[in-house]
Parts: sequence; structure tokens; C-alpha cells
Amino acid sequence: MSRRVVVTGMGCISPVGNNVKETWDSILAGKSGAALITHFDASRHKTRFAAEVKGFDPAALFGVREARKMDRFTQFATAAAVEALEQAGLEINESNRDRVGVITGTGIGGIGTLLEQANMMHERGPERVSPFLVPMMIADSAAGMLAIRFGARGPNMAVSTACASGNNAIGEATEIIRRGAADAMIAGGSEAAIVPLSMAGLNVMTALSTRNEDPRSASRPFDRDRDGFLMGEGAGILILESLEHAQARGAQILSEVSGYGTTDDAYHISAPAENGAGAAIAMKLALENADLDVTDIGYINAHGTSTPLNDKSETAAIKTVFGEQAYQVPVSSTKSMTGHLLGASAALEAIFCTLAIRDGILPATINYHTPDPECDLDYVPNQPRKASSKHAMSNSFGFGGHNATLILSRFED
Repeated sequence: MSRRVVVTGMGCISPVGNNVKETWDSILAGKSGAALITHFDASRHKTRFAAEVKGFDPAALFGVREARKMDRFTQFATAAAVEALEQAGLEINESNRDRVGVITGTGIGGIGTLLEQANMMHERGPERVSPFLVPMMIADSAAGMLAIRFGARGPNMAVSTACASGNNAIGEATEIIRRGAADAMIAGGSEAAIVPLSMAGLNVMTALSTRNEDPRSASRPFDRDRDGFLMGEGAGILILESLEHAQARGAQILSEVSGYGTTDDAYHISAPAENGAGAAIAMKLALENADLDVTDIGYINAHGTSTPLNDKSETAAIKTVFGEQAYQVPVSSTKSMTGHLLGASAALEAIFCTLAIRDGILPATINYHTPDPECDLDYVPNQPRKASSKHAMSNSFGFGGHNATLILSRFED
């Protein structure tokens, strides 16, 4: 019989707060992290705003020398992991380090470092490229650095399934614990891709909102007038443990990872399958994995990107899985506030699901004003809602057709 897996610590860096409390307070206040881009001169870009992390000082956190050896996405992951481990009260030492692992997710990895050093080579020649280029830009840099920093010698890897990366990282870390290959895992996602090339590439795909005149109202998940997503950045990290391990050391249990399902559309590199077929299968698999019925789910944190195709197909997928119950379950998109953190989004949203269960309150979908006939579910419009939920579902879908669904549950012994 597989072991139960629980969450004992959480940490985050987000566009609306640089720790879990700040972020959750902002979410419940309906605060948007969107503003004009400050990371670079975006005057020539079609989209000139994003949801940037604000007031983040890596030199103060890690020291100037260490900070310079980490890409921004690794800095985010490290800061979030420090917070999560502190909350969990998990000390990693010689007695347990071989049984503690790390899985981080990222869609793009160290693209900031890559572009900076590509410019350096172009302007000053190949011999001036930093010796830290390769270790800083690779997708597994965050996972490796976390292992080094905390001394975790257990299973270690990076997951890169575009915008599903965070859920896949948490889901696969859960499976590692379930099968007994580790007692605890540091798991989540991190992304720092608000750079000129990423923004340009997403613009020419018409994936981003272009509401430059009012960035805070740009992300409008499930609204008829949605025109694209809001780019975000940040990290979310969870400490996962087997139930036995957590209880043996007297840890506070925040939630249980009860279900995980993952699939691929096998349809198109960037567009979802018709009616969200692959997404629906991932949701069904998560329900089966958790041994739950659709009537057990009290809240769905939607992928909800605010793109015309995604919101329509996700709504259809929810209807496929939940049937008439789809109209009874509250669905919201916190991306309306945080923006889309790509590979980090799902990890942050797993934190929100845990807090929604803990606090008995569902985060809203802000900027929801004009109903779309093809998106006709209960999207918790504009104001958070008090509601007791025992089980929350979190959806995450990515380019490449990747689908990953988690179910977080209130822990009951």
C-alpha cells in the first residue's frame, strides 16, 4: 500500500508578495501584481506590462557573491525553499539527508542569464562569456542548488513541462514518497522569464494581453473580453513528507496531496485539444488517484490563463468531468492577480488551494465583468467567498499539450 503524502511547509516569491502571508493577503484583497515593465525598456514591445516580483533583493538574502552565481529563477526558488523549510521545521542533517530529495519545475529556466551572456559574446567576444553561464542557465540549476544549499542527497531532478511544470514537480515528488524512495521532498516551481525575447515571442503568438493603458485589468479569465494572459514571475515551494515521517517528528500538517493525474493532448504544440479532452482525462485520473467523486470537490483553482482558447476549453473539460455538478463547484483563476508564472504557476496555486482549505475562503477571479456564453460556470467573480472545502482541485496545462492536475485535501488522520 502506498504511503500518504502531506504538506508541512510552504514558501513563495510572487508578484503580489515576497512570502506566503503577504501573497495570500494580497490575493484575498483582490490585488493585481500588474504594472508597466521595469526589468527592461519595453517601449518597442506590443505588451509593455507584466506582473513582476517587487522589492526582491538577492544580495541581501544570499550575499553579493552567491547571488551572482544564481539566475533569477534559482534565486526565487531558493528564497521560497528557505521559507518553506522554516515553516516545516525540517532539519536536514547526516541522519536523514539521503532520504530528502528535490524536484523543481520550470518552463524556461535561466533565460535571463542566457540572453545576457549571448549579448556579452556578441559585443565583447566568446572569451568574455561567464564561466557560470552553463550552470546558471540550465533548467535543473534550481534543483541542484537547493540540494547543495540544504544538503539533500535524495532523488533530485527538474521537470520542464511548460506551464504544467509546477504540478508535475509536486505530483512526481508525491509519487517518489508514496513508493518509499524518499521520506521528504522539496518540490515546486520557479520562473523568471520577463525578458525582451520571451515577451516578444509570446506577443507574436498573440498569447499576451495588450491592454497597456490599464495593466491591472488586463488579465480577465473566463470574461468574454479576455485578450491574452498577463506574464508573471516568481516561485512556489512545498515541503512534502510521508505521513509517518511528519507525525514522527511532530510536524504541523497543512494539507494532504491526495490526487495526481497527468496526460498529454497529443494534438498541437500550443493550442489545447478540442473541448479540453486531455485536460479532462488528467482531472479524471486525479479523482481516481484520490479515490474521490466529483461531488467531493469543493473548489477548483483553474489554469484560467485569460486566453480565448484556454478558458473555453478548460470550461468544457470541467463540464466533461463534472457533468451537472460543474455548475455547483466554484472555479476561480488566481492568475487574474498574480499573472501567469509559467512553470511556477501551479506550485503557487497549490499553496492557494491549501490556504483556501485551511481558511475556509475561496480566492476570486478579478476583472470578471462580461459573461461569455461558452464560459458559464461559477468563477467566484471579483470577491473572495467564504466556503468550507475539504478537497480542492488545481489544474495546470502547458504548451506541448501537457496536462497536470493535483487534488489537495484537508488532512484527517
